[in-house]
Amino acid sequence: MLDSISEFLSSLGFAIVATVGINMGTPEPRYSVLERIGERIEIRAYPPRLVAETPMSGPDGKQSAAFSILAGYIFGANHAQRKFAMTTPVEIGTRIGMTAPVAIEGRQGAQTMRFFLPADLTLADLPEPDDSRVSLRELPAATVATLRFSGLSDHRDAAEIQALTAALAGGPWKIAGPASSYYYNPPWTLPPLRHNEVVIPVTR
Repeated sequence: MLDSISEFLSSLGFAIVATVGINMGTPEPRYSVLERIGERIEIRAYPPRLVAETPMSGPDGKQSAAFSILAGYIFGANHAQRKFAMTTPVEIGTRIGMTAPVAIEGRQGAQTMRFFLPADLTLADLPEPDDSRVSLRELPAATVATLRFSGLSDHRDAAEIQALTAALAGGPWKIAGPASSYYYNPPWTLPPLRHNEVVIPVTR
């Protein structure tokens, strides 16, 4: 009986996390701020980062399914049954060859959801996922422009990508890849308190 209760609570806990998303206060990937443009834009340099990612397709409702797949991996659905600390942000972007975090231009095509893994791990440390839809890789170091905004991201991403693109126009930082989005808060967070970012790879 106690084992059954324990299994139920464990499953319930996982379901809650997989459904509602990440908690605030979780670690973020390290980065250096190279430049600030106005109050909301930063040029950041990220070192190489480990990620677990899974493809998304179809309407936005696929986000919860992709989240559950990745949450399963970090909460023990791997060959070593190892659990990892969760980090923020959750990234959604277009599926491109080797890098990238939700790209608005790619909503009609294939997209990827990505979890960033703790910085003290290496690719060799990561156990093989139980679910073949999970891919593990190391992103190369990257320089990106980010624009922070609050509110409901689905209603703002496209406009904020346009704003960031316009802010970069004519400046020293040139767009070097597709835009994408970072999400930092669980869905119960009040819209005015949410931390979202649109992100564009750049180069001088």
